[in-house]
Amino acid sequence: MQHHDKYPHCALIFAAAALAALLLPPPLQAGNPESATAIQQAAEQGDARAQTILGDMYHTGNGVARNAQEAAKWFGKAAAQGDANAQFNLGLLYELGDGVPKDEAKAAELFRKAAELGNAAAQSNLALPYGAREALPQVVVDDSLRWFRQAAEQGDDLAQFTLGEMYANGEGVGKNEQEAALWYRKAAEQNNADAQYRLGLLCQNGQGVDKDPLQAYVWLSLAGKQRHHTETFPSQVEAAKKELAKTLTPAQLQEAENRAAGWKPGKQ
Repeated sequence: MQHHDKYPHCALIFAAAALAALLLPPPLQAGNPESATAIQQAAEQGDARAQTILGDMYHTGNGVARNAQEAAKWFGKAAAQGDANAQFNLGLLYELGDGVPKDEAKAAELFRKAAELGNAAAQSNLALPYGAREALPQVVVDDSLRWFRQAAEQGDDLAQFTLGEMYANGEGVGKNEQEAALWYRKAAEQNNADAQYRLGLLCQNGQGVDKDPLQAYVWLSLAGKQRHHTETFPSQVEAAKKELAKTLTPAQLQEAENRAAGWKPGKQ
């Protein structure tokens, strides 16, 4: 399997996506005008969850005028009370210098606190920079793998995909196609296009899974329907799909298309 210099831009994409939609704890919703006053009051009374939601409101301009400084203030209050979502969100603000002075060391400290409390996004984000460097000490690699695995086990599809990449390429772990296929599948079932593409190739070639060209075509079709790919280009997906189609009968192609059309995240 081709090796990819994946981690640097993964980190940027992950951070940008997370900052665009900061973690909002349920059940209160900042977009509900009827709850905005209640959120403000609860936040002022020290409710950490409400403070996190209020921070999100100020960051996105949802129900209030956008104010990055106010967002950082409320995230900070909740983070000081041990709210993992707020710690992660505040870490992103420090990482990008949004509403606070840019401070990568402070961001890393907040990510680690959130990660230790079980925040999957923080665990994944904390691990990503480690993979961006070559010839790392094994202790650092092991730490990175620990965060990836914890995030992956909590259902973070980016962490699952990256863990699959690590096993596929033998990066920091022993090369293991079965493990790679397992983590690709978990991410693919969450509609991660890159994982769908990788899993399609494994099914096509019988690497780590039983050889199944028809199912391979299904995964490639699903990957091809999406326009957001971190590691692959749509042209790569279409080229692989076109070559695979040459090996299938018309009946098999129709069956694969039917499976892809009826597929929903969480099921094959």
